[in-house]
Amino acid sequence: MIRSILLAGAVVLASSPCFGDSLSSSGGRYAIEPSSHIAFTVSQVGGGGIAGQFQRFSGVFLIDPAHVSRSQVSFTLQPGSVKTAQSRITSFLRSSAVFDVEEHPSITFKSTKVRQTGPRSATVEGMLTARGITRGEIFNVALTQHEGRRIAFHVTGDVLRSRYDMGIGAPIYSNVVKFDMTMQGLK
Repeated sequence: MIRSILLAGAVVLASSPCFGDSLSSSGGRYAIEPSSHIAFTVSQVGGGGIAGQFQRFSGVFLIDPAHVSRSQVSFTLQPGSVKTAQSRITSFLRSSAVFDVEEHPSITFKSTKVRQTGPRSATVEGMLTARGITRGEIFNVALTQHEGRRIAFHVTGDVLRSRYDMGIGAPIYSNVVKFDMTMQGLK
């Protein structure tokens, strides 16, 4: 369910000729750094809700500075690495009711299209697979840093959890999972 798709947006931004000289040397293959941060929230009727993050993930983005449409992002997340402020919620998210980490130990995203929306922003479309179900998702990406071999993007997006057979608790808990990620890459 993870908005790893957002990484694909990073590809678009880095490959865009509109970034001028600051990204002229950004083309190439970037490995997603473990220092990246993948956070999510699910709101609850009456306030509160669930906030968490994922601690294990990997992936790459290939940036083509001449042709945005040829850039690519692929990402794998281990839902068993989910962490929240309460251990009982963390255990519930890992259970068969939500992520079902025993049967589905990974969530993947592979970009299919990137479209620049501004000088330092883009949308990234791709296929997200969670619990064995594959659906198209879209993420918003903004370039936040590019220095030498390092690049970083802020990625946001909303995923409907019911589309991946994770709708338990609705309507008390929102069907919308809001992702807020900082994706860092190293060339």
